[in-house]
Amino acid sequence: AKIRYANTYRLESHNKFRDYVVRDKAQAILTNKLQQAKYDGVSSPSLCASISEEILQAVKELDFDRYKYVVSVLIVEKAGQAINVASRWVWDVQRDTWVSAECETETFIALALITACYYE
Repeated sequence: AKIRYANTYRLESHNKFRDYVVRDKAQAILTNKLQQAKYDGVSSPSLCASISEEILQAVKELDFDRYKYVVSVLIVEKAGQAINVASRWVWDVQRDTWVSAECETETFIALALITACYYE
């Protein structure tokens, strides 16, 4: 027989999302992966995917409860241009949060955006 528990009606997390810890982890991963890399338009999409998976795993290991994560990594070649990055979310300002980290080399700029969405 399956055990059924009564609702606790708890709306807060016991282990709240700490943005400074996640920012440091993401920054370390970006620096380690991209420190000696050169920009290559062909291999950049797969590099972005592997870095975002690594960041996602590192954030999940921190074991913040009641959060779901979206990790996006963007690599842009330096060619004298400006860039604006924007995103839109349906947001709970009390519980949802985001963190960004960046790594700049001679040939490209990498930006990681980690979004932590609270769920009940």
